[in-house]
Parts: sequence; C-alpha cells; structure tokens
Amino acid sequence: MSPGPVTNAASDRRVHFVLPGDVDDPAAASGGNVYDRRISAGLAALGADVREHAVPGSWPRPDARARARLAESLAGIPDGAVVLLDGLVAGGVPDVVVPHAGRLRLAVLVHLPLAEETGLDPATAAELDAAERACLRAAAAVVATGPAAAGRLARRHRLSRVHTVVPGTDPAPLAPGTDGVSGLLCVASVTPRKGHDVLVAALAEVAGLPWTCTCAGPPRDAGQAARVAALARRAGIGDRVLFPGPLTGVPLERAYAAADLFVLASRAETYGMVVTEALARGIPVVASGVADALGEAGLLVPPGDAAALAAALRRWFTDEPWRKRLRSAARERRSRLPGWDVSAGNLAAILVSLRA
Repeated sequence: MSPGPVTNAASDRRVHFVLPGDVDDPAAASGGNVYDRRISAGLAALGADVREHAVPGSWPRPDARARARLAESLAGIPDGAVVLLDGLVAGGVPDVVVPHAGRLRLAVLVHLPLAEETGLDPATAAELDAAERACLRAAAAVVATGPAAAGRLARRHRLSRVHTVVPGTDPAPLAPGTDGVSGLLCVASVTPRKGHDVLVAALAEVAGLPWTCTCAGPPRDAGQAARVAALARRAGIGDRVLFPGPLTGVPLERAYAAADLFVLASRAETYGMVVTEALARGIPVVASGVADALGEAGLLVPPGDAAALAAALRRWFTDEPWRKRLRSAARERRSRLPGWDVSAGNLAAILVSLRA
C-alpha cells in the first residue's frame, strides 16, 4: 500500500520526528542529540508543525518494552504522514519500522552507521549492519550529516541516493585562549570511538612541553573513562589531563574561551560538529576522521595513530609560524560556516519532496 494523500493544509505542514528518549538529557549529551534538537526547532521556525515522539530505550539494541513503545508511536501516526526518524532509533529494528513504510513517508536521519561504532564484536556489528540495511532500503529518503558519510552509507548499504544535510553552527565570539599555545580542549563523549586513549598516548609523548588538556564530555562508557584516566596517571600526566564531565551553557563557553587548540582523536565520525563549534570561535583544530567539518582550517591525522597525533602536537607547540597559519585559517573558515537555518531549510526541502 502506498502512502495515502495528504488531506488538508495543516497536515501538509506536519512532520513527525522520532527521537531517542535521552535527546534532552545533559548527562547523555551528543552531537546527534544536538543535531536533532536544532533541526526540530529549525523546521518549526520554517512553519512546520513538528510532532516529536521521544522514545526511551537502549538504542540501537532496545529491550522489548522500548520496541513496543516505538511500535505504538508509529502505529498512532496517520496514513500518508511524513515521519523523520533518528537512525539510532530506527536502524536496529527494521521489524518495527519497515511494516509502516507502505503507509508512511519515512525519512531516516543517520548520524553514524550502526556497525561503525567502535568496540562492537563482529557478530553484533554484522547483525546491526543487516538490520540498518533493511530499514534504510525501505525508507523513502535517507539523510546523512556529511558528504563523506553519505558516500560511505550509500556504498555500505548499496543505496541509490543518500541526501546530505550538514550541521549548522551558531555564531560565537573569538576565543581569547590562554597563552596562545598551551590550552588544549577536547569535547567528546568518553567512549572508545572518540579515541581518548589515543589522545592520552599522544599527550604522553609531549609530556616535556607545557600544556593542559581539558576533555569535556559525559563518560557514556564508564569502563573506557576509567581506563583512559588510568592511562593518564600511568603516563605521569594525570594532573594535566582534566575530565570535568559534560559541560553545557556557560561552563562550556568558558572552556572554549580558554582553548588555544582543539583536539579530537575519533576513530570514526560522520561529521564532527564540535570541530565547527571550535572553528566558529577561531580555534585551530588537530583531529582525525572529520575531513568534511575541518576543511583546510586545521590538520587531519590518521585515526588511531597516536604517533602522528603526537607529531602534530609537537609541531603546534614548537612551530610558531605554523601556529599562526592554522589560527588564520580557522578564523577565515569561521566567516563561512553555515547556520542552522540553512540546515533546517535543506532538510525541509527533502521532506517536502516526499509529499509529491
């Protein structure tokens, strides 16, 4: 059965947005949650009637109760409606989502292919990969958050088209930094994928140079957080690598304001919103896996390569002309970052096309 006709002007503007239940939980802060929240607000600002369905659960591998809640939410949406689903919720449960593909106009927003999460055993990765493929092939539209991610997703699941809607960035004041050199900042959830262990190993290689590194973000993997802290202590830099936990609002702004260099050692990213947040403040970046976000405004190093990251950090600390070039490039990129209104407009156009 194909989606039924839209029957009135109000439903022409309506978008149902299926979100993770922790989308507004500060303790579960993530780029995906920020993206979802800003897109929802942006669609509403453009005149859409956004109906949110936040579904609690351990996505993408929920228990029976969470699956039932998602099934109930989808069943309550009228035929022919446009539904935007966060891929973290939808991708692992095609048995719940796919039966509605014939009557709803489904668009799935993929922040990260499920099987690319670091630390999965091969059987779990294969299971999630197959589930996500079934879900995305049934959707009327698939959206990724960066061009490179869209290409990977299309190849991985043999999709004919994947739309790209890059995250927006809020204007921000230039960061004054500390002394222009020694203040390092990483903003990322403490999980294996974010590579804090790689960052600590690299910092240990430059322990003889003056620096302090603040690693702000929720310890979403408690075991990984403990291992990373232990690595720092064993390397003798435990008092210089700071883990203040999740920062939002004024405390996060203060952390950015004190940063001279932003560092991110992710093993995998689809975009890297924190990179553009740093660039919006004119902060140079050394990172891995974020080519779309970084552009020419910093230095990319190979994922998982602590030696390459250490070499980049050593150059940052010792090569003043290079530091100045990176800082100038970051400030130039700052002036060209699109806002969230652009992101919302691009996604709105995709959703409108589903009504045709």
